Amino acid sequence: MKIAQIAPLAESCPPRLYGGTERIVSYMTEELVRQGHEVTLFASGDSETDAELVACSKMGLRLDANVQDPLPHQMAMLEYVRQRVDEFDVLHFHIDLLQFPMISSFADKTVTTLHGRLDLPDLLPFYTAFRNVPLSSISYHQRLPVPSGVRWAGNVYHGLPRDLLPFSPEPKGGYLAFLGRISPEKRPDRAIEIAARTGMPLKIAAKIDKVDHGYWKEKIEPMVKATPGVEYIGEINEQRKAAFLGDAAALLFPIDWPEPFGLVMIEAMACGTPVIAFRSGSVPEVIDDGVSGYVVDSIDEAVKAVSRLSDLDRSGVRGAFEDRFTAERMAKNYIKMYQSLIGHTRHEIGHPRRPNGHDVGMQVRV
Repeated sequence: MKIAQIAPLAESCPPRLYGGTERIVSYMTEELVRQGHEVTLFASGDSETDAELVACSKMGLRLDANVQDPLPHQMAMLEYVRQRVDEFDVLHFHIDLLQFPMISSFADKTVTTLHGRLDLPDLLPFYTAFRNVPLSSISYHQRLPVPSGVRWAGNVYHGLPRDLLPFSPEPKGGYLAFLGRISPEKRPDRAIEIAARTGMPLKIAAKIDKVDHGYWKEKIEPMVKATPGVEYIGEINEQRKAAFLGDAAALLFPIDWPEPFGLVMIEAMACGTPVIAFRSGSVPEVIDDGVSGYVVDSIDEAVKAVSRLSDLDRSGVRGAFEDRFTAERMAKNYIKMYQSLIGHTRHEIGHPRRPNGHDVGMQVRV
């Protein structure tokens, strides 16, 4: 198939540091190429790929000090895409909203994966206006706020290259890990309290966006300084991530928002590191409770879960990742979705779910 992947320009593909969406686009692009498809990646010019790269900005916009407004760069990218529409069997967008007016006339050969939260009130009239555009979710929970009647092409969970993060059967660090962003919805304060109550060290590897700097200075930094055993190590790259997650006794994922997916959960699972996650958003779809980690409803339950980590088999955690969250499976599931779109069918490509809510693969559902 001839496939266009249209990535956000905030980060390169793959990103140098933080950047979940760009990371997934990169993994999917490289896997599609490996499977023999002809792929064109519209992304920042510092991206690295085996696909054809169409450079739509000099570098990832977040790290370019000369960029004051990202919108002109994003609109230029859409023009590059428009000029080449007829070259592709399918165009796969990962950039939220900007493309919708442009693609209405050829919507049947597009799909837009929604990577963010969908419960914001301003989104309701938008998706109501563009009911003909095929959408793909990254968890079933993510879909709940979207009005009925939109065109869901399918649900595909994220995946990682099988050998990206090595399995660590025996963690060497003896610490709890927090990885991601310092922000109120990610609840690093909960992670610090859990570590303090269990007496285990906590390492926090996270970026701090400008919008969250006040939250860091006023709440989290004082907690870090006041709590023995808690260490903030800053934003880490992919090379450091393997050791950081692999040497941890567990990853804490104490979120307080409707997380659409939570890539860090499957990154930990790939290392064999169990996840202790709060029951919110996609968490019950991603974590097999008692197998790849524990799903909890309170700090008290999280503290108890830490004491039960020895009950979990790290090889079982890794096995859950290999069964459900590899880039190979993700790419194959998207190919089935693309084929459905090209066939002009309105049947949804989705994951039939086990009784616990988990997918078992892609199929056409009437």
